[in-house]
Amino acid sequence: MRKLKNSELDRLDVTTFKNSAKTPIIVILDNIRSLNNIGSVFRTADAFLIEKIYLCGITATPPHKDIQKTALGATESVAWEYKKNTLEVIEKLQGEGVSILSIEQAENATMLHDFQPVANQKYVVVFGNEVKGVQQEVVSASDEVIEIPQFGTKHSLNISVSAGVVLWDLFKKMKL
Repeated sequence: MRKLKNSELDRLDVTTFKNSAKTPIIVILDNIRSLNNIGSVFRTADAFLIEKIYLCGITATPPHKDIQKTALGATESVAWEYKKNTLEVIEKLQGEGVSILSIEQAENATMLHDFQPVANQKYVVVFGNEVKGVQQEVVSASDEVIEIPQFGTKHSLNISVSAGVVLWDLFKKMKL
C-alpha cells in the first residue's frame, strides 16, 4: 500500500468549493477562546462541505496567524460571518426554519449516536466556550441538545475534537 500524494487526492479548488452544494449544516462558535481551535473548526468545516460558520462573542476572526496555522487556508473556502450575540443569530435562523442543536452535556440530551437528522432539514450546530460550554440561554433556546458519549475519566473533549466528531457523524448520516 502506498500513501497518496496531495496531487492524487482530487480535492476541490476554492472556487469550485464555494460553488458546490453544501451539507445543510451551519456551525456557530459561541465564545471560543483558542485561535487554534477556531482554525481547526474551519478546516473540519471545509472537509465536510459545511455551509457557513458564525463566529460569535469573544471568538476571534480571520485573518489571524494562529487561526491560519490550523485552518490551512480553510478560512478562504468556508463562508463565515462575525456576530456579537449568539442568541440573536439563533433566533434569526430559527425564524428561517433552521433547527438548532447545541452540543452540550444537559438534562434530557440526546446522545449523538441516537440522533437522526430529518431529511431536507437544515441544522445549526453550536459549540461552546472551552471552560463554560454553550451559554445556558443558548442551550435553553435550542431545539435539541446533543451529547457526545464519553466513557473515560474526563468530563469533556476539546472543542475542535468535538466539532470533528459531531460534523463527521452528521455528514455521514446526511450524505452517505
